[in-house]
Amino acid sequence: MKILNKTIQALICLTLISAPGFSSAKEKFKVCADPLHPPYSTRDQQGYENKIAQLFADQLGMELEYYWFPQRIGFIRNTLKSEIDNSDQFKCDVVMGVPTGFDFAKTTKPYFHSTYALIIAKDRGWDDINNPKQLANLSLQRQESLKIAMFDRGPGTAWLQKYGLLDQGIPYQTMTGDDENNVAMQIEKDLQRKKIDMVIIWGPMAGYIISKNPEQYRSIPLKSSPGLKFDFSMSMAVRYGDNVRKELLEGLIDKNKTKIIDIIRSYHIPILPIPEQRRRKDDD
Repeated sequence: MKILNKTIQALICLTLISAPGFSSAKEKFKVCADPLHPPYSTRDQQGYENKIAQLFADQLGMELEYYWFPQRIGFIRNTLKSEIDNSDQFKCDVVMGVPTGFDFAKTTKPYFHSTYALIIAKDRGWDDINNPKQLANLSLQRQESLKIAMFDRGPGTAWLQKYGLLDQGIPYQTMTGDDENNVAMQIEKDLQRKKIDMVIIWGPMAGYIISKNPEQYRSIPLKSSPGLKFDFSMSMAVRYGDNVRKELLEGLIDKNKTKIIDIIRSYHIPILPIPEQRRRKDDD
């Protein structure tokens, strides 16, 4: 079986290297990433996406190379779709984490599935909360003391609106534009400063917060309900038309399922089974 796997891998790599427009792939596995975006990616390559990228590069026998750009509006345009001046090459070829079915690039099969979680700071009068719906039934006095982060968009804000808790929300932007903190970093710092006591936040960022002070926080994964979806699958992305590279990545995802999940779990990220995916037209 090991010999067969190595043979398949070699054939895939040979196909990739010999395909038109892939001359740079002979030596480098080029990843588009944000240099300050824990737990996803960091310049010192301590994020879980960094670890998975290194795993893939090692197995392909390629040098891992990053093109760094902040994760904000225009990220794909300025990275994956951006050509190097005076050449027919692109600045990078792979984005390690996007929602499955992401519109601005071609996505691989999902490699993990996570959910939003309610993070609660301990020992601040909220230790009795074991279900988010309890927040909707608080006494008026307790409700007025609630300090929960509220983002400009996302299911967490929709949940607060559904249960009449918008007035208790402390507003935050989904993209900070901060050169020193991403959203997860800022939320964790404000939890420490007691500016907020809790937050509904996407699984990987929830994992980052928990990892900073595991004894100080509780994490309650949220379940989707009709009209309010909290769980999502994550894929890798390549340029539209880059079908050979997509197949290469999917082969690596299949080969390394256990290793990938072990890496992600080590970041305290809630993991759910990957649901069956509907086939998109551009996958044909």
